[in-house]
Amino acid sequence: MPDRVPAVGPSVLRADCAHCFALCCVALPFTASADFGITKAAGEPCTHLQTDFRCGIHDRLRERGFPGCTAYDCFGAGQKVSQVTFGGRDWRTSQQTATQMFAVFPVVRQLHELLWYLTDALARPAAAALAAPTQQALDETERLSRLPPQDLERLDVAAHRATVNTVLLAVSELVRADVGRPAAQHRGADLMGARLRGADLRGADLRGAYLIGADLRGADLRLADLIGADLRGAELSGADLTGSLFVTQFQLAAARGDGRTRVDPPLTRPAHWLPAGT
Repeated sequence: MPDRVPAVGPSVLRADCAHCFALCCVALPFTASADFGITKAAGEPCTHLQTDFRCGIHDRLRERGFPGCTAYDCFGAGQKVSQVTFGGRDWRTSQQTATQMFAVFPVVRQLHELLWYLTDALARPAAAALAAPTQQALDETERLSRLPPQDLERLDVAAHRATVNTVLLAVSELVRADVGRPAAQHRGADLMGARLRGADLRGADLRGAYLIGADLRGADLRLADLIGADLRGAELSGADLTGSLFVTQFQLAAARGDGRTRVDPPLTRPAHWLPAGT
């Protein structure tokens, strides 16, 4: 990988495992659960990690009890930390490098997540009036993601997220206003297992909502704000998410859908989703 990653865009904000030193398989902790087949501490390599940084069960993760791995998305932070922040030095070089790299990775991952949202916001014609502050927030977030390791370790990510969130909230309000009527307000709501089949949720505020196991089959989620919504196990078969705000591949991979589920590029239907009519 070149020492400079390309300009911010969907391709940069997707994991490129071939240019990462398997940071998500080492830096992050796992707890044995429905998502992970083992428990491991942060900084401890997964037992399935091979010496070439590849996963030994990559093609069988779901069958082996690791669906959480198939859903996880670093938003491209892994390759940036590996190839840019640390210039191609992997965590096996020294204990100091490993400790610092594992501390920096979650920070850059958060910044790249914000870059994903800001890139989405900039692409919204309805929010053209906010293009300048949105671009400014994106540029600053990208700058922060390129700080040296010692500065990234000290970075107050929560404070920066709060600043960016002000912009994202304003964009959301403008975009969702296109629905032309008051929309449902479910910010942070507990909707676990909710029966929302066929529901009209156009322009709904579902920020941070708990939609775990919710039945959203055939629901209309166009222009809904789904930032931070927990869609683990949610049923999205036949749902329409075109135009939905701030949806991530991570959210889709954690849910269940089918060939009738509508999503906008660069998002794609996860491989484990059922084909249409199943």
